[in-house]
Amino acid sequence: MSSLTNKRIILGVSGSISAYKSPDIVRRLQDLGAEVRVILTAGGAKFITELSLQAISKNKVHNNLWDKDAELSMGHIELAKWADLILIAPASANTIANIANGKACDLLTSVILASTAKLMIAPAMNQQMYQANALQTNLDILISRQVSIIQPESGVQACGDTGLGRLPESSDIANQVAKQFETTQLSGKNVLVTVGATIEPIDPVRYISNHSSGKMGMALVDRCIEMGAKVTCIYANISIPLNDKALNIQTLSADQMHESVMSHINQQQIFIAVAAVSDYRVKNLSNQKIKKSSDNLILELIPNKDILADVCKLNKKPLCIGFAAETQNILENAQIKLKNKASDVIILNDVSSDEIGFNSDKNQVIFISQNQQQNIAKNSKIKIADNILKIFIKEFL
Repeated sequence: MSSLTNKRIILGVSGSISAYKSPDIVRRLQDLGAEVRVILTAGGAKFITELSLQAISKNKVHNNLWDKDAELSMGHIELAKWADLILIAPASANTIANIANGKACDLLTSVILASTAKLMIAPAMNQQMYQANALQTNLDILISRQVSIIQPESGVQACGDTGLGRLPESSDIANQVAKQFETTQLSGKNVLVTVGATIEPIDPVRYISNHSSGKMGMALVDRCIEMGAKVTCIYANISIPLNDKALNIQTLSADQMHESVMSHINQQQIFIAVAAVSDYRVKNLSNQKIKKSSDNLILELIPNKDILADVCKLNKKPLCIGFAAETQNILENAQIKLKNKASDVIILNDVSSDEIGFNSDKNQVIFISQNQQQNIAKNSKIKIADNILKIFIKEFL
């Protein structure tokens, strides 16, 4: 996995001659695995075309706060929630002043005010403008708000002056963005995650399974790796790529997953049971395809082993996070599961809605432990995974 895989970056392009570098910045961010959307200010559009940025980013370029189509769904709010990081490169003196003073005078500054994403600014301007007291004061204000400043380089500028103010090389900017996501919160921890939908055969052709895609589980795998953990991923049926930085172990049925988990659970400090494991399997598996007839077909189902419960019964059990996929009495059922399985945490997932949960790229969950119950609002599954782990680390590590 590249260092920006699954990361969503908004690139703000403001009015500077250095805007000509912005398509290459998009490309370098993409090389590291990021999905990039561009906000082009009116000043930026004087130096680079919307078409150029759209062709490189493969996404619509956003440039109008009052776009009627976008605002039907509160476009600037959606952009603000979408982003993991907002990068302004180049950042003009005017744009920096607007941000420092909390203005919402265009789409870019409005998105910044509405977003909780990380913010990075790469100033690019004439060397005298960069040294001006007002500009430096504005940068100090932003630094005090934990905004990351990409320091400009020194050299000959477009106007002929020589000094600080040049935009760094695109690859340097992209690498500095990637460093914003480096963390060691799970460094030295061994984490085992189960992912995907188990499959219970009926005959050589048919089986019993569920709608799980594995997206939520892989989001947790990716985020644990980014936080420094050594991850073992035990997976069943999934529709997304594996992370090659994990130890990936393929299984099929609930029994196979149970056996694999119990074989690898020693030395694990954290167990995250995300897989949608079949509760039952067919008692009498047919060796041949069952032929269709006019008679009713009756299958006798017997319970599968409970992976999460069995891990929680171990004398030296790891910290355990289970998932509860519920459709009714959701909070009550999740609290019962927390108690009966003796898990440290249950993540309540309402799968009755088509907009979240199974097969969706988004989710909305409730983090439940003995000490707290915290709603995690609807968002991309990678952001949901990030929030789950942040709450978990704060409470248990």
